[in-house]
Amino acid sequence: MTGRGASALRPAEARDAAPIAALLTAEGYPAGPSDIATRLAAFDDGLSGVFVVTASDDVVGFVAVHVMPRFEHGDRIARVLALVVDEDVRERGFGRELMGAAETHAREQGCAFIEVTAGRHRPDALQLYEAAGYEAGVVAYLRKRF
Repeated sequence: MTGRGASALRPAEARDAAPIAALLTAEGYPAGPSDIATRLAAFDDGLSGVFVVTASDDVVGFVAVHVMPRFEHGDRIARVLALVVDEDVRERGFGRELMGAAETHAREQGCAFIEVTAGRHRPDALQLYEAAGYEAGVVAYLRKRF
């Protein structure tokens, strides 16, 4: 992968499906370009979004953020569903750039707050989120698989 080089942050496009699939697969979530193309289309709803960061024109990371209404307060919240930066270029600010894009998007959509979940098996992600001002333990998430 490339070094920091000239970077750019932009909304993901269909042409980004292959590099996003490669990043997601490398992180342990196997996906092919057609899977990602379908997911990108699902996020093209005017509220949610997927953003990529590039270095020297190569996609080196992405973030997917979903905006949803809250029933109990009549406002919206945003949730970061995925954030991946290529392992070869971590610790260079790309994760912060992507989280900034997600936060800007959430503000533009009128969200009251943004949230993210991170597994305990990803201490580097936890560190990134906490350094960006995210609070752990605000709420307990419970999950039931189908």
